[in-house]
Amino acid sequence: MSKTPPRDLGRFRADTRLVHAGRDPSAQHGFVNTPIYRGSTVLFTSYDDIKNRRGRYQYGTSGTPTMDALSDAWSEIAGAAGTVLTPSGLSALTVALMAVVSAGDHLLVTDSAYRPTRIFCDGVLKRYGVEVEYYDPLVGAGIAALLRDNTKAVLVEAPGSQTFEMQDVPAIAEAVHARGGAVIMDNTWATPLLFPPHERGVDIAVEAGTKYLSGGSDLLIGLVSATERWYPAVKRTYEHFAPCAGPEDIFLGLRGLRTMGLRLREHGERGIAMAEWLQGRPEVGKVLHPALPSDPGHAIWRRDFKGASGLFGVILKSVSDTALGAMLDGLELFGMGFSWGGFESLVIPFDPTVYRTATRWQAEGPALRFHIGLEDLDDLKADLDAGFARMAQAG
Repeated sequence: MSKTPPRDLGRFRADTRLVHAGRDPSAQHGFVNTPIYRGSTVLFTSYDDIKNRRGRYQYGTSGTPTMDALSDAWSEIAGAAGTVLTPSGLSALTVALMAVVSAGDHLLVTDSAYRPTRIFCDGVLKRYGVEVEYYDPLVGAGIAALLRDNTKAVLVEAPGSQTFEMQDVPAIAEAVHARGGAVIMDNTWATPLLFPPHERGVDIAVEAGTKYLSGGSDLLIGLVSATERWYPAVKRTYEHFAPCAGPEDIFLGLRGLRTMGLRLREHGERGIAMAEWLQGRPEVGKVLHPALPSDPGHAIWRRDFKGASGLFGVILKSVSDTALGAMLDGLELFGMGFSWGGFESLVIPFDPTVYRTATRWQAEGPALRFHIGLEDLDDLKADLDAGFARMAQAG
């Protein structure tokens, strides 16, 4: 006889919940994992059932056992009333925003938001009559002064995309809730393991599971979790659009979930170690990492977060574009690519001056975003050391 899973996972710690959430071997003939259910058509057993829409599953877009396994597991980990799955992190953000705002509403968006989020807000929401305003990510409780009678939601992201500003999410949430609005958060950097969003006042949390949930740089998936008040709106919006994640991607997300805690700790420890090493390099002007005591957002990070992930930024001292190219082009272990959260280390150059509107980005030299993977740290340091030597030689 196959074992029935524990009923109350809330009494267990995070690593245990990651292993057991969303699994029911007794419903899968004893197999440990929920299999991949592929399908569009679900057959009803009688005329009365189809007439009255009876049955747990009715059509492929409305759910499968595979979808439920990951949705239920993520809700457990995030402390949410429910979760929907989408094909990417950006699609998850669009579902979250569309669940809350309507024509005539005012939306406040942190100036440090993920750039594709800004593109959606400026290119779609504005076109449909939503007034989008960007604000300084360091505003904290001062967000109250920006709220209007028609402010429906505030979008936060901590730390900020690429520039890593820390936002005082609980203070923002208190001010927004006092006016009846919703707080939407892009929580991809931390995941619920490092920042439990709904405990901190977030109404709707968005994650790009493409990153740490996957861990393998081989799938695209998004997750939207919400509180009891806001989950019906999220679920309704999801049903209106039916942006379904692929069954194989969901299965890979479930597989990644089981080891996410272990991988995230390794990424975090290695990321801090590399950030500290880079902080001591003569070529580096500043390291953008909230876990470093020198970071302006360190106090908020220590108060609200349970750890760090492997993503951070570096501002180099003034150097020519040719010299920067010589450094990056010769790297052997750091790939250049726009995602992160996988097992491999990555680096990309970035310049937010082209899209920031509420704040001004000022840096003495070019900026780089690093993701520290699972390679040996001494090998990574040697790779960057050689890169810095090339940079100096190129002048």
